[in-house]
This record gives sequence, C-alpha cells and structure tokens, in this order.
Amino acid sequence: MTAFPRRAAPARRAALALGAVLALPLAACGEQAAQGAGTTSDAITGEVVVLAAASLTDAFTEIAADFEAAHPGVTVTLGLGGSSALAQQVVAGAPADVLATASPGTMATVADAGGLVGEPTVVARNRLQIAVPPGNPAGVTGLADLGDASLAVALCAEQVPCGAAARRVLAAAGVTPAPDTLEPDVRAVLTKVRLGEVDAGLVYRTDVLAAGDDVEGIDVPGADAAVTDYPIAVVADAPNPRAAEAFVAHVRGEAGRKVLADAGFELP
Repeated sequence: MTAFPRRAAPARRAALALGAVLALPLAACGEQAAQGAGTTSDAITGEVVVLAAASLTDAFTEIAADFEAAHPGVTVTLGLGGSSALAQQVVAGAPADVLATASPGTMATVADAGGLVGEPTVVARNRLQIAVPPGNPAGVTGLADLGDASLAVALCAEQVPCGAAARRVLAAAGVTPAPDTLEPDVRAVLTKVRLGEVDAGLVYRTDVLAAGDDVEGIDVPGADAAVTDYPIAVVADAPNPRAAEAFVAHVRGEAGRKVLADAGFELP
C-alpha cells in the first residue's frame, strides 16, 4: 500500500508516493524561531518533512497545523505509512527531516544505520483493541473470534508494529488467527472494518476513537503485554535540521502532548 505525504493545511497538500524515494524539494535551512515580537531574522523557514506511523495520522495532522501556525515561515509535509516502510526509506536515503515510528525496534534499525541525530525519545504509547462495524453484526466478543474461520478478519502484516503486537497478544491468549487479509498498516485494517469488508480487525485504541461512530471497539485482555511505544527523532542529514529540531521539540512539549493525549494516546 502506498502512503502519501500530506501538508498540515489541506489547501497546500502535495501527494507524493512513499513507496519510492521521496522526490521532495530540499528545505531552506532557517534559524530558530524568534521569541521577541516583530523579530523575523531568526525565524525558521522552509519545508520540514515528517515521516510518521499511520496510527499517528490524526494527531500529527493537528500537531503539524499547530506548528505551522506557530512558525509562519514553515510548511510541514507529512508522510504517513507503515513504520517498517518509512524506516526503509530513511535508510535508503530519502530526504526526510523527522521520523516517528510505532516501534522502538523499527527506529533502532535506522539508528544502527547511522540515520538519526541523537537518541530517539518516546512521546506516546498505545494499545490494541478489536474494531468491529457498528452494531457488531458478527457478534464478536473477544480474541477467540479472530481464530474463527467463518468470520472475515483483518490484521496488520507481521512486519509492521501493529502486526507484531497482534501476534504477541494472540499467542498469549492461545489463539491461532484466521485472517482473511494482512494489511500494510493499521489504518488499512481500520478502513476494512469501516467499510464493512470484514467482521473484525485488530487496531489501536486511538484508531477506534478516531473512527467515531463508524466502528465499535472491544477491549483486548492482555493488551497491557503488548503496549506500543512511539519514538521520534531528527533524521541525520535532514534537509532542514533547525525546523526538524523545532518540530520534535513541539511534539515533546506541552502543546504536542495535549494533542496526543486528546487523541487517546498514553503519555510516558
């Protein structure tokens, strides 16, 4: 599945296939945003490219808009998709400024390749829920139903964090899943449920909240054993390092933490 970077402001969105090397224009390297009123010489400017796990879609879209409002000289381009695919793109040299994944292990592969500046910081945590269509027409009650071959079930592929977490939770419950589809990221699983194409899917709690009335959530016993951490870091050789540092600081700050908490993420 192809992920598409998008701008925080819809009118400025630029679709860009993340399945290939990102052909993004290099951002102008600006200075740190001025704190004094009327001072513009120190303002950061240009484009900051943020690659983020699909489950961060709603929170990071809001955070990006807030960041642009606080820094009028900056535009944020979001590249959203499966963490493993995003990490591979950074390692391959795709021009990106910030990486936020749904897995410390995935982030570690980038760090081991020398692709990060400093140590990643965990900014949020998440846990799994079973998502079902409104009214739960198949009568799903728990994890055991995900092993019922008569039901249509969607899971994330095992190489992405939501798939790895699902595998751990199902194994702990002694359930052998019978998925009808394995999706490249958690939002693809959520879409299958929202469209009524499957009877159930394992997604994150925040995805259920973001879907509103389009899905219902069922708590997963043992989900505490597979909590997902979200690290963020500045990418080495970032085209716009000053803006990248400012964006990470914004996510880690009070405003960013509030958006994440409001979206249902747990804060470290």
